[in-house]
Amino acid sequence: MPTVLLLRHGRSTANTSGVLAGWTPGVALDDRGREQAEAIALRLGGLPLAAIVASPLQRCQETVAPLVKKTGLKRVTEKRLGECRYGDWTGRKLSELFKEPLWKVVQAHPSAAVFPGPEGESMAAMQARGVAAIRDWDARIAAEHGPGAVWVACSHGDVIKAIVADAMATHLDNFQRILIDPGSITAISYTETRPFVLRVNDVGGDVAAYTPPPPAKAKRGRKRSSDAVVGGGAGA
Repeated sequence: MPTVLLLRHGRSTANTSGVLAGWTPGVALDDRGREQAEAIALRLGGLPLAAIVASPLQRCQETVAPLVKKTGLKRVTEKRLGECRYGDWTGRKLSELFKEPLWKVVQAHPSAAVFPGPEGESMAAMQARGVAAIRDWDARIAAEHGPGAVWVACSHGDVIKAIVADAMATHLDNFQRILIDPGSITAISYTETRPFVLRVNDVGGDVAAYTPPPPAKAKRGRKRSSDAVVGGGAGA
């Protein structure tokens, strides 16, 4: 199956001001975030990417803009990759939210966390929609571009952490152990029976290993093995 490069948006004005942005409109990249977006385009622009899919929020759209320009690919917006809907927490300072009783639930038992207010979402629902979006797009790209395809999905920290937790078959309550920095790349390859987590929170490594193999070795329709190499294998 294809390899998805999960890209967290670059650093935003909300990140630096310590505000929980959520779905607040108009949250843009700051100067560092724009530098990260340009660096991502340089890193990934040489890969034969099959698709660029992004959250509808401005910070994600801005992050993939240089990559879209470099590759000439059409950017596709996927609402299910949007940030968790934090409800009444949206727009508030993290230093204030730390004092809320729900904060401890989010840290220790996120699968039980439901954010307050009519727009609030549970973290379990966030994970379900995020994983569904990635799997849906992965299957679509495999059908259109073959099992060796590589594609980009730009989303948000908590969403990517939840997708990684699912791929690692670990409970959502463990997802706070996963670190996903702004501008980082996390790579997952889904096979018939299990995903393989290839890289997590990569902020500067070589991406040549993601280049699809020659057509003779990756014929359309051929399934990637779901077996792990006993002993660990020789690497990419």
